[in-house]
Amino acid sequence: MNWLADMRKSYERGALDEEHSAEQPLKQFQQWFKEALDDKVLEPNAMTLATVGPEGRPSTRVVLVKDFDERGLVWYTNYESRKGHELAAHPFAALQFHWVSQERVVRIEGRVERVSDAESDAYYLSRPLDSRLGAWASPQSQVISGRAVLVANAAKVAAQHGLSPKRPPHWGGFRLVPDQWEFWAGRPSRLHDRLRYRLQPDGSWLRERLAP
Repeated sequence: MNWLADMRKSYERGALDEEHSAEQPLKQFQQWFKEALDDKVLEPNAMTLATVGPEGRPSTRVVLVKDFDERGLVWYTNYESRKGHELAAHPFAALQFHWVSQERVVRIEGRVERVSDAESDAYYLSRPLDSRLGAWASPQSQVISGRAVLVANAAKVAAQHGLSPKRPPHWGGFRLVPDQWEFWAGRPSRLHDRLRYRLQPDGSWLRERLAP
């Protein structure tokens, strides 16, 4: 496995310093997200979601951010999934965006809450029909005997709901309300740039540089 130990990359694309970063983390994220879009980064909205189960065991999976603003970052899922149950037990989580081609990482931590029914309904109705039916057909995170179960469920749901399925009560959005952001930019010699923003009691953000 020497080849694996010898794998290395020199990070040369850019820098992140206090003078050229936003005072508010949301503005910094908006700028980096726009640049990821402009650079045609593959699935720039993909983020790793980390949760903790009742026994303290962490788990991760990739989800897609579907909205973000001053209230937080939103994704949608089955509330009866593993992540849904873990967030019900421990309503705190961490998110991570890794834009490999840009040599950038964004990490976000905070409290998680469900979005309103109106928000979930609006997003559900915006999805393609197959995706709306799939939210009914998949018992997410449960053990099934094979793919045929999903196919049969999808056919049954299509027959029951037709072209206008309503949002399943077990499906909807979560919003992470950040209290900490970190922006990482790769630099040569592993002397990477890391800026952390921490929410203060008065609602302001404290920006700090972290050693790589």
